[in-house]
Amino acid sequence: QVQLVESGGGLVQAGGSLRLSCAASGVVFSINDMGWYRQAPGKQREPVASITRGGTTTYADFVKGRFTISRDNAKNTVYLQMGTLKPEDTAVYYCNAKYTWRGYAEVWGQGTLVTVSQ
Repeated sequence: QVQLVESGGGLVQAGGSLRLSCAASGVVFSINDMGWYRQAPGKQREPVASITRGGTTTYADFVKGRFTISRDNAKNTVYLQMGTLKPEDTAVYYCNAKYTWRGYAEVWGQGTLVTVSQ
């Protein structure tokens, strides 16, 4: 199995930056795609960005040009560099990994809160 531990959330002013990290452990060699999702109060969880093992990235339109996802396969860690943060980016951010181990599987981190103040 794979386990994920996130870090890096916190309180930041609008226009500021934060970097989230997500470290994977377990059968990490089986991980394919990794990504970040977020869930704001009263809203559904939505995808933010994803990255394949080979480094191909995708972004939600609302973060293009502001957020960058990256991945260090040697450290089994995925990052989300967030810039030009807006109050509407306030949410719990969750790391996600899709892997193949005795079949297809998916795992979530515990979430890290990002709060952007005016």
